[in-house]
Amino acid sequence: MAAAPPPAEPVTTDHDVVIVGAGVAGCTLAHSFARDGRKVLLIERDLSEPDRIVGELMQPSGILALQKLGLESTVEGIDAIPTYGYEVVWPADGSGAVIEGKDGKPIGGVHLPYGEVRQPAAGVAFHHGRFIMNLRRAAAAAKGVTVVEGTATELLEDGPEGADVVVGVAYNVRSAGADGEAAAASTERRHARAPLTIACDGCFSRFRRAAGIVQPVVGSHFVGLVLRDCALPRRQHGNVVLAQPAPVLLYQIGTRDTRILVDIIGPLPSQADGALARHLRTVVAPQLPDSTQKCLLQALDEGQRIRVMPNGYLPPVPNRRPGLIVVGDALNMRHPLTGGGMTVCLWDVVHLRELLHPTLVPDFSDAPLVARAARALHARRRPLASVVNVLALALHALFAAGDDASLRALRDACFAYFLRGGACADTPVALLSGLCPSPATLAYHFFAVAALAAWRIATSPKGGIVGFPAAVARAIAALWTACVVFLPLVYKELR
Repeated sequence: MAAAPPPAEPVTTDHDVVIVGAGVAGCTLAHSFARDGRKVLLIERDLSEPDRIVGELMQPSGILALQKLGLESTVEGIDAIPTYGYEVVWPADGSGAVIEGKDGKPIGGVHLPYGEVRQPAAGVAFHHGRFIMNLRRAAAAAKGVTVVEGTATELLEDGPEGADVVVGVAYNVRSAGADGEAAAASTERRHARAPLTIACDGCFSRFRRAAGIVQPVVGSHFVGLVLRDCALPRRQHGNVVLAQPAPVLLYQIGTRDTRILVDIIGPLPSQADGALARHLRTVVAPQLPDSTQKCLLQALDEGQRIRVMPNGYLPPVPNRRPGLIVVGDALNMRHPLTGGGMTVCLWDVVHLRELLHPTLVPDFSDAPLVARAARALHARRRPLASVVNVLALALHALFAAGDDASLRALRDACFAYFLRGGACADTPVALLSGLCPSPATLAYHFFAVAALAAWRIATSPKGGIVGFPAAVARAIAALWTACVVFLPLVYKELR
């Protein structure tokens, strides 16, 4: 932390709010505050187009949030692909579950369309960097927004001893020499003071600790490549292959581009000695559909860079630090399997803008009003965020069941439940898409799946009557496992 800045360092004091990070949260907040008449300083470490392997699939509820913010045009002109639901398929090598359709015959997968029950009925997928650049252009064009390329290094503090009131940030700006050569470049340290600072600096946040937020717990890694001209099991859908030991996610991010994300649990194979590429070739590729397998092998043969991203879980906590609000992945993270992160983030922006609207908080210098809005954000975001977060983590636990018999029974019951159709399919998909932000509804359907798993086990004992007691024991174990998976997550999200 830093006290009042020394006179030698330039200081800006003419902004209502300083926002750190020009990603999804930072840009949309800057644009929204500017529309409300606020003066905004938006600081971003690197304004070049980002290259990430997540943040590429937006659920229908995220589209609604963009519309509410007046930013729906930011998904246009970037070769974005409409997405109409999910397709879950078993591994091509026959190692998957055997699920029977309504005709009693084994099926190769389950189709989960968004449907027409709730609107909008489509999400969208795109190259993350292109979307971010559109958001940055929209933010920079908004009257009252100043965008600076610089690295925020620390928070500025003021107030009585022990108050720890945040009054801005210190940041470094790299400027070229007179001749424009990089060798002559220098770093200038600046201070930006404002009554409110918002940290939107992402999953590797520098400032979450200052708000009393712990670091995320990494449970696995996504390994990603872009496949060219790849034929998916179902176009314009998120395709999930229930590979062993963890799922593989595929979706189009452009007319010719398809993202593949391979979930790896445990130690990550080394890229340096080629172990990671060998894992993709020998373990993952044989489990993919033929057309997808060929595209993956081609990408590896061409030496495409293999991208890696940690999949962390970070339960949310209320913002209590005076003068500071943390938003986006800096505040709350979940496994990206279900593609719900941007949706949660955008609705956080919608809620925060409403809570800090000039009719409620005329001046960000009114610390009690700002603190009340920051606390209210935690409650207002809870229904949607808890549904998206718990569903993502619970589904990942089921899809990465491995050799756990109870988890595999729950996973198979999950798809048997979907195949019943009606509310057994439509409502879970609405939960997945963010259009049904109801924790109670999620709990009902999760434990309906658990009950179905127990029923399937108990009514299909191995060895007939003799095996019935053992089947009952396995059924009880499945119910217990469902509780162990679901209830701790609910507690962390709803506390």
